[in-house]
Amino acid sequence: MPYIKQSDRVEISSGARLAKTAGELNFRLTSIANEYLEARGQSYTTFNEVIGALECAKLEMYRRMVAPYEDRKMIENGDVYGKKT
Repeated sequence: MPYIKQSDRVEISSGARLAKTAGELNFRLTSIANEYLEARGQSYTTFNEVIGALECAKLEMYRRMVAPYEDRKMIENGDVYGKKT
């Protein structure tokens, strides 16, 4: 977990500004997960719900955004699989 400045934490957590770095994005996602845990309480089920939601969000982003991007780049730059180098 990146530890960002306290002043940045307040701004990012409150939504006053968007995350500008990977560390700040990590902090915001962690903050949201912590808010959920505080509201629901710590239990295996709640931890599982948080991790499941993060995993599904990751998979959906990959499916909807990353895979099509990679397909475009493969066409643009050539495939690396199935070819001898």
